Amino acid sequence: MEAHMLEWLNLSVRWVHMITGVAWIGASFYFVWLENNLNRVNPKSGLAGDLWAIHGGGIYHLEKYKLAPPSMPDNLHWFKWEAYFTWMSGIVLLCLVFYWNPSVYLLAPGSSLSGPEGVALGIGSLLVGWFVYSFLCDSALGKRPALLGGILFVLLIAAAYGFSKVFSGRGAYLHVGAVIGTIMVGNVFRIIMPAQRALVAAIAENRTPDPALPAKGLLRSRHNNYFTLPVLFIMISNHFPSTYGSQYNWLILAGIAVAAVLVRHYFNTRHDSNRFAWTLPVGALAMICLAYVTGPKAPPSAPEVAPAQAASAQGPSFEKVHSVIQERCSVCHSAKPTSPLFSAAPGGVMFDTPQQIQQQAARIQAQAVTSQIMPLGNITQMTQQERDLIGAWISQGARTN
Repeated sequence: MEAHMLEWLNLSVRWVHMITGVAWIGASFYFVWLENNLNRVNPKSGLAGDLWAIHGGGIYHLEKYKLAPPSMPDNLHWFKWEAYFTWMSGIVLLCLVFYWNPSVYLLAPGSSLSGPEGVALGIGSLLVGWFVYSFLCDSALGKRPALLGGILFVLLIAAAYGFSKVFSGRGAYLHVGAVIGTIMVGNVFRIIMPAQRALVAAIAENRTPDPALPAKGLLRSRHNNYFTLPVLFIMISNHFPSTYGSQYNWLILAGIAVAAVLVRHYFNTRHDSNRFAWTLPVGALAMICLAYVTGPKAPPSAPEVAPAQAASAQGPSFEKVHSVIQERCSVCHSAKPTSPLFSAAPGGVMFDTPQQIQQQAARIQAQAVTSQIMPLGNITQMTQQERDLIGAWISQGARTN
């Protein structure tokens, strides 16, 4: 019952996280698009520009003030709760998935850390990430955005490398995403919202608003905009073991992050010209190259053998492979799992019959042999010899007779 309740709690929190994340990222995309597409030619007095748009059967006219209108409107819409609830639901999800049972999901097999130490490292990295980022933005680097962006990228990939040495692949990726998400919500809570409150207060008190605060908020908002696509990839990466399961997972994350930022930069600048149109094919080429380099290595060709040796050249018998899978894998991947972690087979993948094992041979190869991310946390202590045995059986055709 506990495993069943945890599954539904996980589902509910993940759903909230997705809904609020879509709302937050959608707002970020829209307002950056709006800022970039304002008509700034001969604006009305006090305006930075305006924009006409049509959507949903209606025509809209939007105006942006240089700082603020002479008096505040009765109804002013704020955008903050999307960010707050996305982060809060993400933290709850982090606790449910990784911190509830860190030895299984968070730590890499053979990690030097204990469960509590891993949890402390994960939580501490979120705080350290925000303070380092904020310090760099407030330093002289804040006036050199390209250099600042490069340094932040190097630091985040360094964090990914460090996480990969003690955390599982999924744990490493999701903690990089959590660090970025904390930076993003920190920007909203600590920079953007205070700047907006100061602007509104100055208008209410009939003072001239300080233009430095809104400019700082706009800069941090742009940072959040470029963070979105790498974070979205990290959110879905746990479905693709060829990325986080690779021994070079931190480099793969770096490559995908670069491609994502290039694509985001094109959409952020296409209103001005098409001089960054090259980023789209470069991003696509980067994904193709990553797919190639992360592909499974082809097994060595078997040498020619005499007919009398044919039987022994067919690879391990299915009986041996079946015994290993029943002992190491079927505790979770079964119609009735014996592991207390699951009330149903994860992903609906079951190894109860020879036919089910044969049908899942490619997935077994990817997750138990190539990336070795399964069993989770290697809780059933599958040995390298057993992985090699399964790999040899699959390379010889995964026969069950």
